[in-house]
Amino acid sequence: MENAVKTYFSDSKNLLYSFLISLPLFLAYELLILISQPETSQIVRISVDSWFKSVFSLLGVNTVSITLLIVALFGMYILYKEREQLRELRFKYFPIMIGESTLYAILVTMVATFFVSMVFAFSANDPISSLTGLQKFALSLGAGLYEELFFRVILVSVLILVFQKVFNNKNWAAITAAVILSAFLFSMVHYVGSMGDPFTFSSFTYRFLFGLMLNGIYVWRGFGIAAWTHALYDLMVLFII
Repeated sequence: MENAVKTYFSDSKNLLYSFLISLPLFLAYELLILISQPETSQIVRISVDSWFKSVFSLLGVNTVSITLLIVALFGMYILYKEREQLRELRFKYFPIMIGESTLYAILVTMVATFFVSMVFAFSANDPISSLTGLQKFALSLGAGLYEELFFRVILVSVLILVFQKVFNNKNWAAITAAVILSAFLFSMVHYVGSMGDPFTFSSFTYRFLFGLMLNGIYVWRGFGIAAWTHALYDLMVLFII
């Protein structure tokens, strides 16, 4: 039993499992965005997704098509790179990973909300009232995918490499510094630009704690678990809490 648990934790953090379990988030997000927002001029997307697609738009290519192509090519690379593990793919891991992510989402919601509400009398529930339920559902999935891809996979990983140089390859110090700085930047970006929220210290603290916990989940359990935790958290905040 102990070996089975260790194998699950080791395998489910692997790039192959992270990609496969994140793929439904990507496909559902893109499909629901198109269904819920048929008018191109009125499309609302996750900010990180908009950043990526604006680059493609500047190059004069169809943003959705090039995104699908990149995901397909990246998926083919992962499947080839992890072809040995692909032969022993354990499909039973996927519902367990969803269940694990659900548990983390509940814990993250409880911890962050309790701490900030105790200190600031602040509620995490801030629904986007102008959007439909389907749009909110789509954006929750997209936030889990794109924000984790940018702020965890890219930003945390790059910061760890940078801080490894700063701290002379002391991994614990590099990871700690990267996790804290990335959480700070994750919180701050919500107040940037014309669509940014009005800054309050309570909301900043809440988002900082949220980012801090997601960074920890990413470092410990990998991208797939972090992405689903974020997506499920957003769904809880928008539709349950």
